[in-house]
Amino acid sequence: MSESDGMDDLLDGGLRQSLMIASRIAETLARRRQESQRQQEHQDAQAVHEAQARLTASRSAARAALAPVERDQWWDKAQPHDIATAHAVAEGWKDHDPAALAASEKIRQEVLARYGIDARDFGSDAAYLESGIRDAATEKARQDAQERRQEETRKAAAEHEKAMGLLAAARAEELRAQAATLAPEMERHKVPVEYLANPELAQALQAAHTARTPKAVEAADATVQERMFLIGKDGINGPDIDQLRKETTANINGAGDSHFEDPAFVQAAKDMHEAKLLAEGGFKGTERTPVEQRYERAEKELFARVEGLGREIENRVTGNDSRRLKEQGLKAESTSAADYGSAEQQEAFAASLAGTGANETQVRGRAAAERSEGTHPRAAVTMGKKGATKAKKTRTGAAVGAERAKSGPAR
Repeated sequence: MSESDGMDDLLDGGLRQSLMIASRIAETLARRRQESQRQQEHQDAQAVHEAQARLTASRSAARAALAPVERDQWWDKAQPHDIATAHAVAEGWKDHDPAALAASEKIRQEVLARYGIDARDFGSDAAYLESGIRDAATEKARQDAQERRQEETRKAAAEHEKAMGLLAAARAEELRAQAATLAPEMERHKVPVEYLANPELAQALQAAHTARTPKAVEAADATVQERMFLIGKDGINGPDIDQLRKETTANINGAGDSHFEDPAFVQAAKDMHEAKLLAEGGFKGTERTPVEQRYERAEKELFARVEGLGREIENRVTGNDSRRLKEQGLKAESTSAADYGSAEQQEAFAASLAGTGANETQVRGRAAAERSEGTHPRAAVTMGKKGATKAKKTRTGAAVGAERAKSGPAR
């Protein structure tokens, strides 16, 4: 065996050993790589599973949030924030979930129908959509309130018209019954039935109907003629307040709008107005109440009420001022009396004496005398007045005798 063969064997053995070591290292690395790959795959699968679980949970939450939009009851109570939140959820999921897509369309239709705005114009901006819905809801509420008020006004007007119709029908029936009773007097004075709506004329006709003596019939007929004349001048309902106000303020000094809030003043103005028309029409009135006397009485009543209201206003104004001044005086007087004799008043009195040049002994003596006089002079005078006893007058014998002579002989 040669030396080269030994070297070759040595080299072959070393080479084989190196190959075996390299093979083991490669095998170890392969196993580690496979293990790492398996761990990565497991981690990836775990991450995918967790992501899928999160996606499923989010999708379920989104569906739960969007489920109420299919109910009309929810829309009747939903606030702008609720609608905007549901719209944002639907917009975020509509590309991934059929239920979210359907909810998105439902929201768009309801918002358009209820508020008059298209949700697609707002995109997925929930705050912008909420503001738009709130403004639209406010305007809709205002319009609904206005429509309700108009409807209530229409109903009230219809009810009022119905009530007035019933009253008119009842009044017409009453006038027909009254006309049937007063038919002779109405025919004699040629009084239309509708004139019975004038209460003064109806009263005069009733008086003529019930009159039993010629003098009473004459007086009642005269009153009917006066009323027929006045209706011809002022209508069945007589003069209105504006007409009386214009006429009265032109003839009565001091009469103003405030006087016509008094029913008695308005009645006096109406009496004067009618007396003036009757006098101008040549009516003399009755023996008991001539037209001239009625005019003077109404005029006197108007002047008295104008003067009375003016005096009331004057007393109200001057009374408040005098009462306020009196209260201020009493308050100042009571404060002065309450402070009299207090420590502060005594200190102030001593300080005023010190400023006159008196010595300390004189000041102390005068202050001591002042403290002994603890009653305010006004209070002392008041107490003196209350406590004083009046002298009792003694009647003389002559006076007693005169008094007895007036009342009869003494016993």
